[in-house]
Amino acid sequence: MRLYQTWRNYVAQLALDVPVVRGFVRDWLVDLHTDFFTDASERDADAREAHFRALFDASVDVYECALAEGYPESHAREITHIQGALDFYAHGWGELLEFPPEEREAYYEKYRDFFERHGCTPERPFGEFAPPGGLPAAPETPERLNGDYPIAEPGHVDGIYRHTERAWLRE
Repeated sequence: MRLYQTWRNYVAQLALDVPVVRGFVRDWLVDLHTDFFTDASERDADAREAHFRALFDASVDVYECALAEGYPESHAREITHIQGALDFYAHGWGELLEFPPEEREAYYEKYRDFFERHGCTPERPFGEFAPPGGLPAAPETPERLNGDYPIAEPGHVDGIYRHTERAWLRE
C-alpha cells in the first residue's frame, strides 16, 4: 500500500504518548481524516460524517494497539487503512477505496494474526475496537462498486511504499 509520510506522522505518533496533548492530537487526527473522507464522498457526505468520525476514532485505538504490540509505525497505519477500506467496501463506497476490491483478501491476510487477536474480520473490520453498538449507520451505495475506483492504487499489497519528500521507499 502506498502511504504518504510527513513529519506530521512522526509528531502525531509521539504526541499520542504525551498526556497533556493526547486528547488534542487524537481529536485533530479524527477531524483530519473525517474531513478528508467527507470531502471525497461523491454523495451522502453529511450522512456519512458520524460514521467516519466513529471509524477514525476507533482507528486511533487500533493504531496505538498495533504500536504497543511492536508493529512499526507504517504497519500500524497500514492496518488502519485496511480496516477503513474493508468498511468502505461493505458500504459500497467505491470512490473511497485505497485498493481495488479484488485485493481485500490479500491485505487481510497480511495482518491476519493481528486481526484475529482482536476479533476483526472483513465483515466486522474493527472487531473489539468498534464502539459499543457498532459504528453509526450510514447510507450504502452498492452500485458504486462498479470497477471505477478513483483513488485505489492496485498492485502494492507486497509491501508498504512510503512517500517521503524525495521519493517512494518500499518497506
